Amino acid sequence: MCDKQFTTKGALDIHKPKHTAKHSYSCTQCGKSYPSQSCLKVHMNVHSSKYKCTECGKCFGSKQKLTLHSRIHSGEKPLECTVCGKRFTTSSELVVHSRIHSGEKPYKCHDCHKTFSQLSNLNRHMRVHTGDKPYKCSLCDKSFSQSNSLQTHKRCVHSNRRPYDCRWCGKLFKSSRDLKSHVRTHTGAKPYSCRHCSECFTWYRQLKTHLLKSHNEGTWFTCHICEKKFTQSGSLKTHIHRHHEGVKFTTSCLQ
Repeated sequence: MCDKQFTTKGALDIHKPKHTAKHSYSCTQCGKSYPSQSCLKVHMNVHSSKYKCTECGKCFGSKQKLTLHSRIHSGEKPLECTVCGKRFTTSSELVVHSRIHSGEKPYKCHDCHKTFSQLSNLNRHMRVHTGDKPYKCSLCDKSFSQSNSLQTHKRCVHSNRRPYDCRWCGKLFKSSRDLKSHVRTHTGAKPYSCRHCSECFTWYRQLKTHLLKSHNEGTWFTCHICEKKFTQSGSLKTHIHRHHEGVKFTTSCLQ
């Protein structure tokens, strides 16, 4: 329900009713409601400034929450992963991180049954099924399902900034994906392998072309004027502009 972690089953059982109980106790100052008088009492500490951060002035309902918050300012990370040594501020962060080593993925998508180690990752994945794109570009009409996709879009389309540099030749790139692809020209890596034969390729488009030409797997894009065939729609579009002047490229050209 909320991805919170507990050290004992009893603590988890006490917490669970918070999601289903009727929130009958409301705060007269901010309107927030709680399932019990004790929960409301803890919340009221926020308004009384009983547990207030001396660094930023933020108030909390308990001393424990204030202590956890203070680590943001001090940089303290007292909890260490016993597998890789990475350190964390809270126990919940450590628990979520430990799933990387254990392979635990408790959150499951009910539409495609894909599993995730974090609830936030499942929620982000669900946008694939719902089509929800809450991140809108302020410079054009495009929208994205993930915030990092929006940031990449702004940098690649609306900016000339190139923050990613190649350590071999110094060439600059707008995205980490473009840099990763470029690095293969130096390393000779061929991560894309054919499932029908032993051929491997540096770029995905090379594999796609190979599958089409050697194994007849995929789609040919045929010029409706001269019937020349292409493995990519972009190549067909370029061909039409270069060799069939005056003909406009439309979706019918792909049929």
